Amino acid sequence: MSPSVPKRRRRSATPDELARIHWLQRLAPSDRAWVGPEVQVHHLEPQEALCLFGSQPTHWYGTLHGLLKLSNDSRDGQPITYAGLPTSGWFGEGTMIKLEPYRYNVSAIRSSEVGSLPAAAFHRLLDGSLEFNQYLMTQINERLGQFMAARVTDRLRNPEIRVARSLLALFNPVLYPTADPFFQITQQELAYLIGIPRQRINAALQQLATKGAVELGYGGVRVVDIRLLGTIAEQKDSPR
Repeated sequence: MSPSVPKRRRRSATPDELARIHWLQRLAPSDRAWVGPEVQVHHLEPQEALCLFGSQPTHWYGTLHGLLKLSNDSRDGQPITYAGLPTSGWFGEGTMIKLEPYRYNVSAIRSSEVGSLPAAAFHRLLDGSLEFNQYLMTQINERLGQFMAARVTDRLRNPEIRVARSLLALFNPVLYPTADPFFQITQQELAYLIGIPRQRINAALQQLATKGAVELGYGGVRVVDIRLLGTIAEQKDSPR
C-alpha cells in the first residue's frame, strides 16, 4: 500500500492570494475565470509532510507563503535535498502530467501556506491552454537545471560554497518570481535544506557575512548582495 499524508481542511484562496499566483495571471481571461475558484489553500506546520514518496498525486502544489523542501533518501540512507521551495514556487509538474506516484518527499521547513490545484483542473489546462503549456515547458526546463546543479552542490567539500549556492537557488527568478529579494532564513532551516550540521552552516555564514554577502541577525540570515553571493557560489571546489 502506498504511503499517504493526512487529509487536511482546505479553504478557498482569497482574491489577494490568487493575484499573487504568477502562472494564473498568465492565463487567458476565460481560463482564469474558472481556474481561480479551483485553487485552495491549506496550512503546514514545520516538518509536516505534504507529499510522500510512493503516494499518488491528487493536486498540483505551490508555496504561497513560507518554505518547503523537496528531498529524497540516497541508496545508503543519506538524505538528498533537490530544492528549497520558497514563496511563489510551484512544483511537481512532471508527476502531475504522468499521474505517477511521487518519487520524492515534500515537507515544510517553516510554517507555510500551500496552494493546491486539483489534478482534473491541471489536466484541463494542459489540454486546452497554450499559455499554461508554455509556462510548464519553461518551468520543467528550469527545474531540471536546478536539480542537476543541486546534485553537484551536494558533493562539494567547501561549506561556504554549498551555502552560497543553496541560498542563491532560492532567488531563481523563473521558478520563484515573487520571492522576497531580502530572503530571511534561519541557520537551522539552512541545515535542514542543505543537509549539513548547523555548526558548519554557522561557520560558512560567518565567512559570507565577513565578505559582505549576508547579514547575520537574531533568528535569521539576510541576503544583502546577490551579485557577490553569485561570485562566491561560482568558485571551484573538488567534488567528494
